[in-house]
Amino acid sequence: MAKWKQYELWVQTADNKWEIVGLFPSTELATVVANARASRARLIEVLYDGSKMLGQEIIAEIGNTRKE
Repeated sequence: MAKWKQYELWVQTADNKWEIVGLFPSTELATVVANARASRARLIEVLYDGSKMLGQEIIAEIGNTRKE
């Protein structure tokens, strides 16, 4: 089967709660959407082999990343 990637954008809605905003074929659109949001966001790269997920990695964190 062919290996492929997709990019997920997650936003923080509470202290320990994250919700997915969308799935994107590339990082460019996901980054634009993340920068338009007011809350903390994570861009996650997910690697698949066919329909099987091989792994995922946080590749960017945008917004307020820590409490002052």
